[in-house]
Amino acid sequence: MSIEFFAHPFSSYCQKALIALYENDTPFTYRSLETPGVGEELARLSPMKKFPILVENGRTIFEATAIVEYLAVHHPGPVALIPLDPDAAIEARMLDRFFDNYVMTPQGKFVFDAMRPEGARDPHGVDEARAMLETAYAWLDNRMAGREWAAGEAFSLADCAAAPSLFYADWTHPIPDNLTNLKAYRARLLARPSFARAVDEARPFRSYFPLGAPDRD
Repeated sequence: MSIEFFAHPFSSYCQKALIALYENDTPFTYRSLETPGVGEELARLSPMKKFPILVENGRTIFEATAIVEYLAVHHPGPVALIPLDPDAAIEARMLDRFFDNYVMTPQGKFVFDAMRPEGARDPHGVDEARAMLETAYAWLDNRMAGREWAAGEAFSLADCAAAPSLFYADWTHPIPDNLTNLKAYRARLLARPSFARAVDEARPFRSYFPLGAPDRD
């Protein structure tokens, strides 16, 4: 039985897992939530009704990081997204959490706040999210000096997390021009074939972005 992958092309966390699938050309059936009936099937699989979800041989895996870890164990390929060296693996996992918690989470605060009714918005929370993004950007710019990828010389789980995080974060609160290391890293991620494919698949849904998608990328 082949992998079934329940996802929406425009979702950042779905893109994170898609990068892992595309990096190693792992065969799978894409169960897009744009297809009628797939949403109801996903709701039966996940108590939180969240995506992405991977299903294989009766086993259900949810959360993008766990999906990348599952693929590394059960469908390894030429790109070792979880480094074989234990210390390098720790670094990749640490950076994965950094991008999810300190880039994607505050970026999401802007988006979800924009979706709230006018009287229920949280400007203070958005200001806190902006400050967190600016702190994360500065730290990442320093880290990426002289580096090609986030956690060592090879593309890894950390970069799977970084690609959609920085993609949408820069739409939401643009990376300052003086942070040249970080901007160059984002450009390298966009040029990576696995992520470029995920970005192209999501293009028809850019009108969904509550803050208004910029005319770039």
